[in-house]
Amino acid sequence: MEGSAMSDAVLAAAGVRKNYRSGDRVIEVLRGVDLVIGAGESVSIRGESGSGKSTLLNLLAGLDEPDAGRLSWAGEPAHAARRARFLGMVFQSFYLIPEIDALANVLMAARMVKAPGAAERARANELIARVGLAARASHLPAQLSGGERQRVAVARALMNAPQLLLADEPTGNLDEHTGDAVIELLLGLCRETQTALVLVTHNAAYAAKTGRQLFLREGLLH
Repeated sequence: MEGSAMSDAVLAAAGVRKNYRSGDRVIEVLRGVDLVIGAGESVSIRGESGSGKSTLLNLLAGLDEPDAGRLSWAGEPAHAARRARFLGMVFQSFYLIPEIDALANVLMAARMVKAPGAAERARANELIARVGLAARASHLPAQLSGGERQRVAVARALMNAPQLLLADEPTGNLDEHTGDAVIELLLGLCRETQTALVLVTHNAAYAAKTGRQLFLREGLLH
């Protein structure tokens, strides 16, 4: 992988390896993953259950450390202190704070960066409206459907205008119709905002909607 290409990329991984130990055995999960994501690009990653998709996404997010290899965000080494500003994440489980309403959950992402002011509150309201939940902004997560909760999670992930959004099976807890709507929303918002997207999914139809499709097999991306 050329150094110039890596430095121009929103995300660049080179030779990323991750092993886990099970008793006396060492299990190779990732055996040297190379991946470059350009600004505004959408990429899907599929793979069999247990192939290491979530492990890879956690490494790309800086939530875990690789055993070997290099990872950079926009040409700089990945670092936890930069995460809240640089990337957003959407998970299969919504991970909303149950005691606060939808708007406050979106605004919580801003609190990871600084105390939110009027501009941040305006952006949170704009995002809640953009995901179709303006009338539900004051509702607690328990008062929302699964699809509505995932829409709140998408808005939260975009709160800090990240360069990169990582989505790990974001439709896994949704029915097919609701999942279709969430994927269209996610892809549409990323296109509008020129946010790069890495989508981990088992759904071939969803993967086909991204600009590039990859498959994780035997610890390598194909």
